[in-house]
Amino acid sequence: MSVLQWDQTGEKVYENGVEKGVFYTVDGAGAYANGYAWNGLVSVTESPSGAEVNKQYADNRVYASLRSAEEFGATVEAFTYPMESIQALDGSSSPTPGVALGQQGRTTFGMSYVTKVGNDLNPDAGEKIHLIYGATANPSEKAYTTVNDSPEAATFSWELTTTPVDVGTVNSVEYKPASTITIDTTKESADAVATLRDFLYGTAGSDPSLPSPAAVIAMFTSATLEVTPTEPAYDTTTNVMTVPTITGVAYYMDGELLSSGAQPAFTANHIVEARPTVGYKFPANVDTDWLIGDF
Repeated sequence: MSVLQWDQTGEKVYENGVEKGVFYTVDGAGAYANGYAWNGLVSVTESPSGAEVNKQYADNRVYASLRSAEEFGATVEAFTYPMESIQALDGSSSPTPGVALGQQGRTTFGMSYVTKVGNDLNPDAGEKIHLIYGATANPSEKAYTTVNDSPEAATFSWELTTTPVDVGTVNSVEYKPASTITIDTTKESADAVATLRDFLYGTAGSDPSLPSPAAVIAMFTSATLEVTPTEPAYDTTTNVMTVPTITGVAYYMDGELLSSGAQPAFTANHIVEARPTVGYKFPANVDTDWLIGDF
């Protein structure tokens, strides 16, 4: 048997800071396909709710304690935000880059950010990577004040609510839907963490994206395979594109997932994009999108 001891060298762990914010849009297939750097993060305050006890009584005593469903929310404060997030965060639409129309509806989005993990031996021991799915932003106040002898830059704040997304069964374990995932890099494989970062922040061969919860779990519980996408074939005579069948590669056009094989004849040029599926990644310096057509 061992005796508990406190405050041992290297075990005085703490967490601080917030950085590397990324905003992810959701495409027509429900994938968090495009990521944009979110500069100027000041704070992210996570606010879980629910999971409250509802006691059931019988025989003059507590018979069972049932808990309500748990929900996740957060408050994000920042000096600025990606222009691609304007509709999701503010319900605005931009017909031109400098014009924003309010009250245009709010879209669902994903988010990632990083907090630092340190200890008494190393203040930069690692990171915690926080992932948020199914988020929507509630309307919030914006305060503009006069410039005075102690000027401060205005900050913006958004309250987020989330709808959990399906996780499913991964490695024979069935998980409930979830809105958040947190990865402690000090406790996981450096290779798996590097693979996740490649997805979140992009590489020379692939755009930034937020992998599904099942894909994230797969990265840390099994080997991630590397696969190289190939350009779909296009017949200039019939204007028909044929999507190749490659395990680990999904092809999208105009945000819609394409099935393998011959597609309907084109009437205009289109951008076709390849994205890795669960458990796969693309090598660096490989083409992942192509202009298809002959018009």
